[in-house]
Amino acid sequence: MKISHILILCTLFASSFGPVACIQRPDSLSTLLPDSNSNSRLEKKYEDLIVGYAQLGAESEWRAANTISIKETAEQLGVELRFLDAQQKQDNQIEAVRKLIIQKVDIIGISPIVETGWEEVFQEAKNAGIPIILVDRRADVPEDFYVSYLGSDFLEEGRKAARIMADLVNEKASIVELVGTIGSAPANDRYLGFREILKEYPQMHIIDSESGDFTRARGREVMAAFLKKYGNEITAVYAHNDDMALGAIDAIEEYGLNPGQDIKIVSIDAARGAFEAMIAGKLNATVECNPLLGPQFFELALKVVNGQPIPKWVPSIEGIFFPEDASEILPTRKY
Repeated sequence: MKISHILILCTLFASSFGPVACIQRPDSLSTLLPDSNSNSRLEKKYEDLIVGYAQLGAESEWRAANTISIKETAEQLGVELRFLDAQQKQDNQIEAVRKLIIQKVDIIGISPIVETGWEEVFQEAKNAGIPIILVDRRADVPEDFYVSYLGSDFLEEGRKAARIMADLVNEKASIVELVGTIGSAPANDRYLGFREILKEYPQMHIIDSESGDFTRARGREVMAAFLKKYGNEITAVYAHNDDMALGAIDAIEEYGLNPGQDIKIVSIDAARGAFEAMIAGKLNATVECNPLLGPQFFELALKVVNGQPIPKWVPSIEGIFFPEDASEILPTRKY
């Protein structure tokens, strides 16, 4: 019997004999009517996602590995990725976010070049209903402007580097510091974390500090200037990333000293180049900062789009590596 016929009969019975129960078979009418208590919104899968990503550039081996991780994971999961490279310029990155807003992506991931200057464009994304995930680097904005931060504890990386340095130099050193990009979250926090621990060691002093922009070429240039200015007074180098440390190693060798011996060197990232330098005896330690964040990023993105709760900060799990372990670990490194 058709549904319309059942409803007509029920109406006739009710009008003629008063209210009665109209019973249908569970495999007919009841299965066709929606449950008013059910959530009819279908959850998205990875292949349904359109994800925008505003990368800051490719200034280091670490950043290149980070980009590969994002792109390869998107391909593996079937995510439609709109990837834009800002080439180390904040104006480009802000424009990239605006392009992604116009394209109406489901969510935006961004590694901010510097911490400040993001409120306006993040507000634009919020107004458009597009959530933002900060990846690897924080932004100095109200917490409701982004849904989560995925990345390292840069303060703790600086603290770890200082503790390692203290052991290497027997708590006495004249240190030069190669700082990352001025105003960036990792540079700010690695700078502060290192100094926080240095307060415990009165015979360890930073005699000079300058930005090497997280690049090998600039690290070499700054280290050469330090050596020209201070010469053999320098006993240790603290580099905010491995690329600058490798540049410093080049400069130290050109100056006629032995990196890792005459001048102790501690850096951050734990990229393949750092392991090769440790095996060669030219780098004394590297603190890990994991760039392979693609899987975690897209997992977070899917949860956000589907309205699932996520932490405000998802920290990376990272270690510390020394020359004695480098030969064994190097073949396993993916970056």
